Amino acid sequence: MTSRTAVVTGASSGIGAATARRLAEEGYRVVLTARRADRLAALEKELTAAGLAAEARPLDVTDRAAVDAFAASLSPGGVQVLVNNAGGALGTESVAEGDPADWRAMYEINVLGVLHMTQALLPSLTAAPDGGTVVVVSSTAGHGVYEGGGGYAAAKYGAHALTETLRLELCGEPVRVIEVAPGMVRTEEFALTRFRGDAERAEAVYAGVPDPLRAEDVADTIGWAVTRPPHVNVDLLVVRPRAQAANRKVHREG
Repeated sequence: MTSRTAVVTGASSGIGAATARRLAEEGYRVVLTARRADRLAALEKELTAAGLAAEARPLDVTDRAAVDAFAASLSPGGVQVLVNNAGGALGTESVAEGDPADWRAMYEINVLGVLHMTQALLPSLTAAPDGGTVVVVSSTAGHGVYEGGGGYAAAKYGAHALTETLRLELCGEPVRVIEVAPGMVRTEEFALTRFRGDAERAEAVYAGVPDPLRAEDVADTIGWAVTRPPHVNVDLLVVRPRAQAANRKVHREG
């Protein structure tokens, strides 16, 4: 499978980095994309030192010109898997108090970033000998709202709608469209970014929760879905820790 290539966005940390590791272990040549070149270089070094195939390509998925240039640099039909993982949340303000700039930024990366990458790589995915696979890492926030999460939920609902529509429009084409919607995942940066660097508030999100998901759990789910036989499409996988029954129903100990 070393001739097979997977492009992973947001690969500099968290779910993206874990997914890159998982797909590399599955035998894919993984193209690592994100804005932070130093982190991508470190991951590339880690994977190649382990005898795995990886290439770091710094990229901002909200920059359409850069995305188009990236896609043009790849060989036609040379990409079999695209994992749209780049995303994130900003703030916990109510709808009444939310900053439109934050909402715009979340829409840009969570929705338009997916659109840019998918449009740019779809010709290559469609031309792949055994067909291509588009994975969109959305969120349970795209399937159920909660107070203080209006902007993020709106963006992830948008990503969900894009994914569902794309699957309908590609019916009959040799491309699978998979959505993976994680619930509570404890990563090094997601909550910290959302709370604008407030480590105490970020840590409180997971207080008392026994075994929240790790990035590797989501990567394992993505890896499983991608490696099903080409005729098998896993439409939607909602992945939560056992302690989380719904976005607002979380068991906490102590």
